[in-house]
Amino acid sequence: MSRSTGHSFSRRTFLRGVGVTMALPWMESFNVWGDQSSPSSRSESRAPIRLAVLFSGNGFHSGEFWAEGEGADIKLGQVLSSLTPFRERMVFIRGLFNAEALKGNIHSSQTGNLLSGAPLASGGEIHSGTSFDQLIAQQYGHSTKVPSLVLGCERSNPGIHKNYSMLYSSHISWSSPTAPTPLELYPALAFDRLFKDSSQRGDRSVLDAVLGEADRFRRQISKSDRQKLDEYLNSVREIEQRLDRAGKQGELQGWRPTLDGPNIARPADGIPQNLAEHMKLMCDIVVLAFQTDSTRVCTLKLNNDHSYLQFPHLNINVGHHELSHRNDADYLKVNQSFFEQFAYIATKLDAIQEGEQTALDNSLLMYCSSMLSGSHDATNLPCVLVGGAGGRLKGGRVLEYRDKPNRKMCSLYLTLLEKYGIAQEAFGDATERLVEV
Repeated sequence: MSRSTGHSFSRRTFLRGVGVTMALPWMESFNVWGDQSSPSSRSESRAPIRLAVLFSGNGFHSGEFWAEGEGADIKLGQVLSSLTPFRERMVFIRGLFNAEALKGNIHSSQTGNLLSGAPLASGGEIHSGTSFDQLIAQQYGHSTKVPSLVLGCERSNPGIHKNYSMLYSSHISWSSPTAPTPLELYPALAFDRLFKDSSQRGDRSVLDAVLGEADRFRRQISKSDRQKLDEYLNSVREIEQRLDRAGKQGELQGWRPTLDGPNIARPADGIPQNLAEHMKLMCDIVVLAFQTDSTRVCTLKLNNDHSYLQFPHLNINVGHHELSHRNDADYLKVNQSFFEQFAYIATKLDAIQEGEQTALDNSLLMYCSSMLSGSHDATNLPCVLVGGAGGRLKGGRVLEYRDKPNRKMCSLYLTLLEKYGIAQEAFGDATERLVEV
């Protein structure tokens, strides 16, 4: 609690505890005028909506990435076969593109602006644009322990490819035009980021966290202000107890996460030698992050564009980039294994009940890549959405944009931002929304 001389505060007065800041009401003993605090947490009548974006580079098997029909009758290409149980909650979008991705080189220029549509700097310079997932994180991050969780299963490539930094092909999430969001490759460290603090959000009463400072503050104020302070703190305690009761009764009013702490063991240190195990651990951490409300925004990069990953667990010992050019049965097998991770997250979220809905109903999962196939075609970007986004997304649809005047990927992002309560006139190169989504 910062105080100026003469018992006068230059800004609004706060009680502070470990991880907690509580604004105080007006008091006659102190001049506690000043700025309002940042938006405080409040009880929510519904569970929050979350966003998870999964990415794999180099596109998919050119003959098996497709969907047609509607509802339970949607037919899927073999790449998407693991999503069959989610056809009525899936939106398959075909024909969108980023104009800036058609400039510059392949791979880096097609990936570094995938979630922003921004022009990319060449010559080894790093300059892209803030990605739409990070705009959502900036809006929701104050409500959770971790503003966003950005995970990866392949190390960033520091090289240069045809005059563009390969850093672009290694990152899809950007916190600012010059800063890709830090990427966590180690499952144990990602786990620690969610749970290592003993005083993490939700572990301790807000009031308990500030009682020590409240006692010190009480000694400096008048008798009438002490009574006012006690009334204020008692009201906070009463609200906390009501929220606690509501949470235990499973009511949506005063929603609380379904877990207070991890329900899986901390992963072992290091990066698992088995790629399948690595990916599954990262998927488990995404689900756990949402289930504990540690964050509401995640991205998971399964591999880089221009990837060097090999897949011995599938008996495939050829690098992913080379496989994408072969476009053969082995590449189809790798594509299917990637989408199995997506389906795994959806299945686990759908098993988590949140009132009358599931965590999948309250989430939006997006799978994307930087090109349609290994032929480097970025004029028709793959995009699949699964989940309900809290009732804001209707599934069971295949949306075709190849013959429509507005085919901008950033128009999709404008639409998705609006579903998260973020209304913008423009994003990237788009000023129109995709009304069908």
